[in-house]
Amino acid sequence: MKFLLSALLFLYTMICMRTKIKIELDKPIVMVGLMGAGKTSVGRALARNLGIPFVDSDKEIEKAAGCSVVDIFAMYGEKEFRRVEEKVIERLIETPPLVKVISTGEGAFITDAVREMVLNKALSVWLRADLELLVKRTNFRQTRPQLLNTNSREILAQLIKERYDTYALANIMVETRDENIHKTLNKVLGAIEQYKQNKETKK
Repeated sequence: MKFLLSALLFLYTMICMRTKIKIELDKPIVMVGLMGAGKTSVGRALARNLGIPFVDSDKEIEKAAGCSVVDIFAMYGEKEFRRVEEKVIERLIETPPLVKVISTGEGAFITDAVREMVLNKALSVWLRADLELLVKRTNFRQTRPQLLNTNSREILAQLIKERYDTYALANIMVETRDENIHKTLNKVLGAIEQYKQNKETKK
């Protein structure tokens, strides 16, 4: 019993320490992954933890266009949406303050030009989720054009097959599960620390 209490105290202390860690950054952090992976919620929590701004590229696209992502797809098609998306993400990456967290739509990192820009000018974090979690989190959403009026499980399974190899090109991969957001946040913070340590070691 005494050992268990000590172990729990140690775990609690480590979690508290994790939330207070200061990570020195010189570029934006860009969250990538499929819809439902947690890019926005985890990205916002990460920004709050690090004391830096958070922006959602889809929200910025909607501001620029004056309508929703769904409406842009319906009225102008995916090609035009990707063109606008590239310009918006470029602006977000290059506009001060440079150090921020940017959440991107699921197709952004798949676009060659966007991926090259992110890999060259930002720190990319892929939140990898399994099919069951993605289906659970997106079942009642009406904000993703690809999932409207269709079998979301089949579409998500196809997207996993088509896109996970490309997401794997991100600097950091974090497995996200059906868990407390603070647990996922701690994993992201730890992965960023480890990545930076590895970079320092290679210098």
